[in-house]
Amino acid sequence: MTDRRGSSKVLIISDSHSYAGTEFLDDLDFIPDEIWHAGDIGSFDVVDAYTAIAPFRAVYGNIDDREMRAAFPEVLNFDYLGLKVLMIHIAGPRGKYNPRVRSLIEQHRPDIFICGHSHICVDGFDKKYQLLHINPGAFGKHGFHKLRTCIVLTITRGKPTNLKVLEYPR
Repeated sequence: MTDRRGSSKVLIISDSHSYAGTEFLDDLDFIPDEIWHAGDIGSFDVVDAYTAIAPFRAVYGNIDDREMRAAFPEVLNFDYLGLKVLMIHIAGPRGKYNPRVRSLIEQHRPDIFICGHSHICVDGFDKKYQLLHINPGAFGKHGFHKLRTCIVLTITRGKPTNLKVLEYPR
């Protein structure tokens, strides 16, 4: 849902690895309009925790079991407030995507591309594909990452207008 200024805030998360933490709510003065999860969800406790907060979209990741894979797709392509969004768990680094991801990007021509898997939070504009690339890093407590991260993206009048990285100790 957008506010009266035509603005919407989305929480983007990945690699929760069964950790259903919601501490990001303490750092926000709003409830996200949606939560997008870029895979390695780990358990339905995570899904339940996030769907209790806001509408939830997700793709499965490489650690997700058969039940999770039945509940969520590998690739999600959707329109959000006039923006084309493409999400998959494993993609490769910005600009050096694996062949399958390059094909998906060329096919769908997203405005925003979201992936996970690396446990490294990165965001930026990919000039070659003319898209905003977002990897929110890892929010879970398993893995090599030193900080747990997620991203809040503000969309105003069909354009990404503000991106904020939230960081938490592991």
